Amino acid sequence: MTADPERAGALARAFGLLGKRWNGVILGSLVDGPLGYTALRRAVGASDSVLAGRLAELTAAGVVDRIVEPGPPITVRYSLTESGQALAPGLHELSRWAQRHLPDPGRTPGTEPGGKVSDGSRPSP
Repeated sequence: MTADPERAGALARAFGLLGKRWNGVILGSLVDGPLGYTALRRAVGASDSVLAGRLAELTAAGVVDRIVEPGPPITVRYSLTESGQALAPGLHELSRWAQRHLPDPGRTPGTEPGGKVSDGSRPSP
């Protein structure tokens, strides 16, 4: 079997955008609907300068909309564009994959979320 150069190029472009720290988390935070800047900063956990830069990049890429709502007070909300919404199923699958296959550095192996010891008889929720 040979490698598919078109698929490799498409993946390189996708991970060039999604692979930057915080971009995937920002998009995942917007999957359930628009958020204001402060709510998005809390959800993501990035610094103001990093978040502002990533939002500008995602807006320029056409996956996030910046919506200014007239005031008073004037508010800015961010939402996924149609292109960004098309990423939602992939983001959900990526999250499920990570939950199954990548250890959570904040959790001790053999424990469930919340610190309860797992008896191994059933998967953690």
